[in-house]
Amino acid sequence: MNIIINGTIKVIDSPLSINKVLSLEGYQNKLVAVAINNHFIARPHYDDHMIKDNDIIEIVAPMQGG
Repeated sequence: MNIIINGTIKVIDSPLSINKVLSLEGYQNKLVAVAINNHFIARPHYDDHMIKDNDIIEIVAPMQGG
């Protein structure tokens, strides 16, 4: 399966939940927002929302600054 995470093409072997993708990308236990194909996904659905072939995933983390 091909997916795009923050503009980078990734190949995964099987469907994964959002939480699994976050873990593989190093975002486990971090405060982030996730959109799949331009649709925001609420955190309570990260375990049951499965990533599909050709999904475009945007992971956004808050940044500090002034």
